[in-house]
Amino acid sequence: MEFISKALPASKRIALVAHDNRKGAMIQWCLRHRSLLEKHSLLATGTTGGKIEEATGLKVEKLLSGPLGGDQQLGARISEGVVDLLVFFWDPFEPMPHDPDVKALLRIAAAWNIPVACNSSSADMIIQSTLMECEFDREVPDYQRYLEQR
Repeated sequence: MEFISKALPASKRIALVAHDNRKGAMIQWCLRHRSLLEKHSLLATGTTGGKIEEATGLKVEKLLSGPLGGDQQLGARISEGVVDLLVFFWDPFEPMPHDPDVKALLRIAAAWNIPVACNSSSADMIIQSTLMECEFDREVPDYQRYLEQR
């Protein structure tokens, strides 16, 4: 696969996902960074998005609940170039019945080279980066060229 350069915009589209045991941590993280998050567009899987909106007052586009297809909706949006950053507080100690969906979401985020934070420490570093408020280039698969060569 060949790659091309594509800019991440200055105003990011941030996807927020949290497993049940991590929703409280996600809400606390959003409250800590509310002033930064309100400068960007937020979307989330259903339950997580509703809880964030209720606790913080931030506007969040809510997709389906993760186990009902929300993880796959986010994966599709990443592939379409609609998501610039994934903050996914997953629980490494709790087995999830929709584990294949979670792995697919993380794989597609890696394939399309978007930043991914899986815990509050990595999310803190990303959200406080100077790159959060400016446009910057990243490499993405050249899908059009791939199709032409096939």
